Amino acid sequence: MDTNQSPPAPDTASASAMDQALDWLIVMQSPSEAQTRQFHAWLAVPANAQAFARAQAIWDGPQVAHCAQTLSAKQKVTGLRRLRPHWKPLATAAVLLVGLFSFSNLPLRLQADHLTVVGERQRVQLADGSQVLLNTNSAFSSTIDERQRVARLYQGEAFFEIAANRAQPLEISAGPVRASVRDTAFAVRYLDGEAQVRVQRGDVDLRNDYNDARIRLSAGQSIRIGPKGFDAPAMLDQDKDLAWVQGRLVFENCPMSQVLAELRRYYPGFIVNNNPRLADVAVTGNYRLDQPLDVVRSLAHITSARLREFPALVIIN
Repeated sequence: MDTNQSPPAPDTASASAMDQALDWLIVMQSPSEAQTRQFHAWLAVPANAQAFARAQAIWDGPQVAHCAQTLSAKQKVTGLRRLRPHWKPLATAAVLLVGLFSFSNLPLRLQADHLTVVGERQRVQLADGSQVLLNTNSAFSSTIDERQRVARLYQGEAFFEIAANRAQPLEISAGPVRASVRDTAFAVRYLDGEAQVRVQRGDVDLRNDYNDARIRLSAGQSIRIGPKGFDAPAMLDQDKDLAWVQGRLVFENCPMSQVLAELRRYYPGFIVNNNPRLADVAVTGNYRLDQPLDVVRSLAHITSARLREFPALVIIN
C-alpha cells in the first residue's frame, strides 16, 4: 500500500475491520497529520479497535523484533543501503520472519548433509544405492561404510527406497523412533516432536525411545509415535498418505484447519485464517503441492471467503 494515501474509508462495505487494521498498521509507521486524524477517527469504532489490537499484537511480537535485529546485522555485513525508518510494513515483516524461522534451528540443520527449504523437494542417492526423496523443510544425513549403515532425519519428511541384498540393515532414526530396514519402501515424517512411519513395500522393524517398545510394520501399514510411544498400527491410504511423493496433496473430508496447516508446510510465508467459521468446513480435493497459494485461492473461492495477499503473507477473512 502507498503510505502517501489513506487506507480505505471505515464505511467501505467491501473491507473488513481486520483488512483496514492491516492497512493502518502499515500507514502508521510514518503517518501524515491527516492520516493520524483519520486513524483516530477509525479507531473510535469498537470493532476497529479490537481488530487493530489483534494486528498490533502480531506486529509487536518477539519474532518481528528478532527479524529487525537480523536484518540490521545483515545490512552491516553486506553494506546494503539503510532502510527507511518506517521499514516495517506487514508484508516485509512476513518475508523477514520466513527467513528467520528457516534458520531458527540452525545448530540442528548444520549437522545435516542435505537440506530442503520450504516448498522444495530433493532426491538423494545414498552410498549403497538407496534412494531418498526429501520433502519440504527437511534435514537429513547418512553414514554408510564398511562399519555402519546409519541415517538420520532431523526434521521434516522423507520417502526411502532401500537397496536390496544387503547383509547389514540400514538404521534410520527420526526423533523418538528407530527403523531397521532391508529392501523396502517407506516414508518417515518427524514434526513437532512426533513421528509417523508409513510402509509402502516390505517390512520395517521399529523401536521407540519412550519405553524401548518394538514393533514390525508390513506393507500397507502406518503408525504414529507420540509422547506415550506407539499408537496402534493403522491401514495406509497410499493414494492420500503418500500423495506428496508424486507431488500432490490429497484431502478427503478434511477440516479446513488441517488443510491450511498442511499447506503452511509448503508455502514460504504465512497463511492466516481470520474466519473461525471456516475451520470445520470439510475439504475434498487433489492439488499440486508446489502451488499452495493457488490452493488457498481455490479454497477461498469455494467458501466465498475474502483473501488479502501480501508478499509472503495471505490472510483469509
